[in-house]
Amino acid sequence: MHKTRIISLIVILLICFSTKLYPQNKALQKDEIEKSLKEAITNYKINNYEKSLRESRIALKHAIEINDNNLIARCYNIIGANFDDLIMLDKALVFYQKALYYIDKTDDSKLKAKIHNNLGNTYFFYKKEYQKGINHYEKSLQYSENSADNSRIYLRKLNITWAYFEIKNFDKGLDYLNYINKFKQYGDEPSQVALNMLNGIYNDHINDTIKANTFFMKAIALGNESHEKFDLAKTHEKYAAFLSKNHNYKKAFENIIQLNTLNRELTESIELKKTKLVGVNLELDEYKREVDKIETQYKSKQEFLLQEQSRNKKVVSIMVSLFLVSIILFYFFYQNTKLKQNNRLKDIQSKIQQNIINASIDGQESERKKIALFLHDNISALLSSAGMHLNVFSTQNEPVSEEILKTKFILEEAHDKVRDLSHELLPTLLVRFGLFYALEDLCEKNSNSTIHFEYSCTIPSKTRYHEKFEMRIYFIISELLNNIIKHSEATIASVSLVEEDSKLIINVNDNGKGYKTNKFNIIEGFGLNQIRARIKNLKGEIIVKSKIDMGTSIRIEVPIMHQS
Repeated sequence: MHKTRIISLIVILLICFSTKLYPQNKALQKDEIEKSLKEAITNYKINNYEKSLRESRIALKHAIEINDNNLIARCYNIIGANFDDLIMLDKALVFYQKALYYIDKTDDSKLKAKIHNNLGNTYFFYKKEYQKGINHYEKSLQYSENSADNSRIYLRKLNITWAYFEIKNFDKGLDYLNYINKFKQYGDEPSQVALNMLNGIYNDHINDTIKANTFFMKAIALGNESHEKFDLAKTHEKYAAFLSKNHNYKKAFENIIQLNTLNRELTESIELKKTKLVGVNLELDEYKREVDKIETQYKSKQEFLLQEQSRNKKVVSIMVSLFLVSIILFYFFYQNTKLKQNNRLKDIQSKIQQNIINASIDGQESERKKIALFLHDNISALLSSAGMHLNVFSTQNEPVSEEILKTKFILEEAHDKVRDLSHELLPTLLVRFGLFYALEDLCEKNSNSTIHFEYSCTIPSKTRYHEKFEMRIYFIISELLNNIIKHSEATIASVSLVEEDSKLIINVNDNGKGYKTNKFNIIEGFGLNQIRARIKNLKGEIIVKSKIDMGTSIRIEVPIMHQS
């Protein structure tokens, strides 16, 4: 015991004086941080994303240490720009929002305008949340007007015009269109492509097809000269829609081919950028987590330094106190070590199992969405293009042969099957109109002469929750309905939903043959495990009640995830 006390005393002394023996890292000066940040920006401009991200992280760490809000905002903005270029837009959005939080603490109008514009682009082009995009564009315009930068004012108004036209609000967009037409000398070459495209869209809206066609053609010509692929691709897309509307299917098809070619080139360009990170031990998700921890780590470090200063003033009294406490703690530690180890192992196993289940669920949903979008945006588009090509051929070669007609019917059937599969993987009603429209449609589709599904809901049909929440609830209920159809032999089933205390209450009942609930896992197998895992992942509960020949009742309660 005497030996143990001596060892404890030595350990305490080492703890007390370790920070004295080893000096802390010295914070960089502001000019050194500026230099590191400029390095990050330079590497970003030459597409050296790996080095840019590393330099910006270093700059961010030291900017936080000297508490410079402007530098912190600039660091977060360049990090967001890197992820933006790599089309990792969810991550880019997070860092743009952080940049906005810090820049709002300063009076730097120029950087505020830039960050709001970046957020506007992200919400508008990626998230398709057009009103949020417009709000950020208008704030960006306001700050640009404060700095009296004509070229930036011009670009902001061009973006706002585009946004209003995308949501068919041509009245509001017209004032901005008149401005950019009047002051187009402030725009660059790519903006001229977008300007002519917007003029084409507006003239199409007012049914001036001659002017619209002229503007679209000019936009394409300028796009080919400037090698601006994104705006050129959008122009081909809008022009193809205009031509198809005016029954010029052959030329519309040619523009669709050009659009597909440009989209492939843009995709290849993105993949080429990403290959610059191949072979480098840089995990981007881990990078994001590390950057998120920088502020927390710095605050913890500051608190630790303050505690260290206070401790050094009272070192003798603390040593004595810690010595006595260490003897008591050692005794309890020895008694409880094995119990803690067992609990820790159980916690780790539980977390690993839950993480595996969560990863499986997230992976399934991600792949489902990816496949559905691929079928809809690519395969369906190709089949439509092929059908259009045949229509053009048919009109130019009459009489039409039986083989051509059969081919048209086969293409139409394939297009319908691809569309049905896409909707089954990711129902259109769920995406466009929300959970409650989709569930009502699901009950109606599953009802037939053998079984009828009754649907009731006290929540307004137009209510929208978080996209991921709606998708998970939809597929949980869909799986339950499939189980009823396959196993219950029921003739009537019901689905009801209510909202109570920020929770969604779901009741699914049937008048089927029922079963013993202690054999539920055996009967349903992996399907039930998936349902339970999904509900647990949503921090919800499921209660199953069933009796032989008396049907089954399932009640689910999950906390509601509202739209962010």
